[in-house]
Amino acid sequence: MTSKISTLLKSSVVLGSLLLASGAGAEEPNVTRGRAEVYKQLPPESLETVSTREQIIKLGAANVAPTRIWKVLEHGEKLECLACVPVVSKLLYSSQPKTREIAAWWLRRRIFGVFGPGQVYEQTLNALGNEAETESHRVYAANALGEFLSMSGVPALSKAVLTDESAPVRTAAVSALERLNSSGESGQELTAALGDHDEVVRLAALHAATRINAFTDVEGVVALIGDDSSLVRRRAAETLGVMKAADAVAGLMVLASEAEESDVQVRAAAVWALGQIGEPAAADAIREAQNDSDPSVRSAAKISARLLRL
Repeated sequence: MTSKISTLLKSSVVLGSLLLASGAGAEEPNVTRGRAEVYKQLPPESLETVSTREQIIKLGAANVAPTRIWKVLEHGEKLECLACVPVVSKLLYSSQPKTREIAAWWLRRRIFGVFGPGQVYEQTLNALGNEAETESHRVYAANALGEFLSMSGVPALSKAVLTDESAPVRTAAVSALERLNSSGESGQELTAALGDHDEVVRLAALHAATRINAFTDVEGVVALIGDDSSLVRRRAAETLGVMKAADAVAGLMVLASEAEESDVQVRAAAVWALGQIGEPAAADAIREAQNDSDPSVRSAAKISARLLRL
């Protein structure tokens, strides 16, 4: 037994010596070459590079492609460049939505030169509230305030929802409040937008209603069941279904009836919503909808019937 143990120990020593010898002359791994090694099969120009100060400043020139702007700013996320801030801030008012979005994304990562008295954020607030500015300029200012993700923009956006004469500006302000997950400064601005005289503003408010956590005004949405616009009625029904608003069942039953509602998509949305809410009181309306003249309504009714176990 003793001889076997001795033999094993000797073998281990020899093996260890061989391993050490084989590694003694080996080249130390160069960890800085890791990315190049992984992507060695790709051409160098395809690899991500860090944008320079000069590249960002050049974005202020005319006719720079949106894809170029996006690439340079994305790759310059961590670049500190105060001289770049005025250049990028002008991109907030580009006619290209993606350009405006990436510009706000880049700027909101910087404190100096963006947030503070007289700086970019305050300039954007002033642009939204200035009726002398063009409609598009105010729309883009509202977009930017949403993308900046700063709650200090809520008062200015709330005011725009209530007082701006332009429907596109009010729509943009509603969407920005949605981005900020806010119903408005007083909590009633989104409700006011639901009652706006412009269809597009009402639709934007309905879109926001299911995405803003604090919004609970079911009555404001129910009121749109009788809207003149079939698209608004349809979105209202869908919204009430998502909100699982039991108080809306009576109104949705009316919209689900072929005798009361002529628009097929509205009826289908109402039947779907009744299934999502799951109130037994809607059972007869769902059964009736299974005999609707339109197959999409019948299909929605079958799904809702299963949900209610009819």
